Amino acid sequence: MNRADTGLEPRLALIAGNGSLPCQIAEALDSAGREFRIIAIKGEADERTRAQADTELGWGEIGRLYKFLKKTGCRDVLLIGGVSKRPDFTSILGDLGTLKRLPTIIRALAGGDDSLLTKVIRLFEVEGYRVVGIKDVAPQLLASSGVLGKIQPNQGDWRDAELALRATEKLGELDIGQAAIAVGGRVVALEGAEGTDAMLQRCAELKRIGRIRSKGRAGVLVKTAKPNQDLRVDLPTVGPMTIDLAAAAGLAGIAVEASGALIAEKEETLKKADNAGLFVIGIEHGTRFGVTSKGQADERS
Repeated sequence: MNRADTGLEPRLALIAGNGSLPCQIAEALDSAGREFRIIAIKGEADERTRAQADTELGWGEIGRLYKFLKKTGCRDVLLIGGVSKRPDFTSILGDLGTLKRLPTIIRALAGGDDSLLTKVIRLFEVEGYRVVGIKDVAPQLLASSGVLGKIQPNQGDWRDAELALRATEKLGELDIGQAAIAVGGRVVALEGAEGTDAMLQRCAELKRIGRIRSKGRAGVLVKTAKPNQDLRVDLPTVGPMTIDLAAAAGLAGIAVEASGALIAEKEETLKKADNAGLFVIGIEHGTRFGVTSKGQADERS
């Protein structure tokens, strides 16, 4: 990997969890000529990420992490990829750098209603690092506005998209979830702590037992960011698995927030959606749709 230094931007530390996103981001950074270093999270990063990583560190090795950042001259930090395991801080006892910072770590992580991710950001910021998001380094990976694949929504689809969008806005106000599903002018599922995938599986079961009735493919999954959500570390994401589950649930398509949601493995995701006969669209928060007599949707905010 080139990772050539253009001298235009600070060197970036890519702290990588599981999934394919870390490698996608690395490829985008490399193409842009942005110099970076990959830090794989031990027990989380997959084989491909570990093969490209400059180092691999466990959860408790905060002192070693800061030492690596200082040694490599990284000033910007990007946290990317999933975390499936509960952090194991047992290794903290062997990391003198972590012990030295323990009072600062405790102050950053304790108290308040902030999410864990927000507190992790604070840990970096108190050390003088800048935490960035995908929008800052690889905005081309975010969803754009409009129809993104080959399948076009119909009148009913646009109405369902608007209804589900309104539902996600209410969910966001209550800080509950990021996604909702509307079918035939009725909201049939709201995302809770179980996440989007489990909600789609629940929707498929409801359709199987006849609680959701529709002719052919119908209904729209809408996924957007919550108000004041920190998009640097908590970006709404859809990918190939989302398409599979939406197809299994009998939905007509998916709508995501333009410039505020990530389409993982974008080319594969859109190709899979086209093959399954599902549309994928990017929409704006607060958008309302009017439908013309020709069946085309006009956006109005």
